[in-house]
Amino acid sequence: MAEQGRDARDAREDAAGRPGQGAPGTADEVARAWEELVATAVRTVAEDLVVGTSGNVSVRVGDVVLVTPTGVPYERLTPDDVVGVGLDGGQVLGSLRPTSELPMHLAVYRTTDARAVVHTHAVHATAVSTLVRELPLIHYMAAALGGPVRVAPYATYGTPELAENMLRALAQRSACLLQNHGTIAYGSSLTEAHDRTAQLEWMCRVWLTASSVPGLSPALLTREQVAEVGERLRGYGQRGQ
Repeated sequence: MAEQGRDARDAREDAAGRPGQGAPGTADEVARAWEELVATAVRTVAEDLVVGTSGNVSVRVGDVVLVTPTGVPYERLTPDDVVGVGLDGGQVLGSLRPTSELPMHLAVYRTTDARAVVHTHAVHATAVSTLVRELPLIHYMAAALGGPVRVAPYATYGTPELAENMLRALAQRSACLLQNHGTIAYGSSLTEAHDRTAQLEWMCRVWLTASSVPGLSPALLTREQVAEVGERLRGYGQRGQ
């Protein structure tokens, strides 16, 4: 572990000092981003959005994507375990192998302005992904994700086909469901990507709960109603924050 730690530190310092070659920024920026990434990954486990290492998290720092490694429990990750890849998928930081879902993460970064991505196997969202092609409009907060949440058709994990299916489902959206698989959401920060993930899981839980009442069907919103909320959300929150 000590040797691996030295390798990771050397890689961080080397990449930070090579501008124009996918450099992520300063070593301090990478260290802070990695710390937040690990904290977010641990949070997804604590909130039952994933089991074990079944999900993955990434954050973009400059032209480098820091990402959780494959098969390593998040609570065991240290500052010396940093894993970073370029937008072409080539590893530039660390010695641990990146998540097997790397193609999905990189596809998001290449085609959107995302700065962070969270992928989970959340229970309610995964259940919904097996039932419908689009999450019914059970709540107006679908507007916060860009509109009705689509379900990307199933494809084997870690494949270009899954990444392509995901991108189609994400068109003009910041989150989608992955059929018989889970969720993926992105944002301008790890906090935003996580919050969108949690919001999607909550809406799926609401729909499943309402749909389970015998003899009754939940009232749904129209697309026009959700679009109206989307306009109102543009001015939501505190200015300058």
